[in-house]
Amino acid sequence: MRITKAIILTILLSSNALATEMQFQYKSPSFSGVGYSAHVLTIENLEATRRRQLAEDKKAEAAAAASAAKNTNLAKFLNNLESRVYATLSQKIAEQLFSDNGNTSGSFDIASNNVQWSSDGSQITLRITDAAGSVTEVIVPYGSLAW
Repeated sequence: MRITKAIILTILLSSNALATEMQFQYKSPSFSGVGYSAHVLTIENLEATRRRQLAEDKKAEAAAAASAAKNTNLAKFLNNLESRVYATLSQKIAEQLFSDNGNTSGSFDIASNNVQWSSDGSQITLRITDAAGSVTEVIVPYGSLAW
C-alpha cells in the first residue's frame, strides 16, 4: 500500500519540464529603447507641470504677501487718510467753482496728474492730464441748473 501511494504520488507530482532560453531585458525604456519616445514625453510633461506649479506657487505667495501688506492697520489708516484728503480737496474745488465770489479758474498737481479747472459762468471745464500726457476733459453746464 505504501509503495502504491508512493508510485501514485510520484506520477502526480512529476510533470514534463518545459524550459526556454533565458534572455535578459531591461525594463526601463531609457536602456532598452522600447517605448523611449513615450518615456521622454512623460518625463518632459512631469517636469513642465512641476515648473508651472512652482511658478504658480510663487505668484500666489507674492499675492498673499501683497494682500497681507495692504491689510495692516497702518496701511488701512493711510488709505483712509488719503481718501479723506482727496474728498476734502474735491469739496473745496467744487465750492470754489459754484461760489459767486470764488475763483473762476485754477490748477494743481496731484500724484503726477495736473488738474485744471475754469468756469465762465455757464459751464465748468475740468481738464485732467495724467503723467503719460493723456487728457481727460469734463464739461459741466451749470448755468441752467436751479440751486
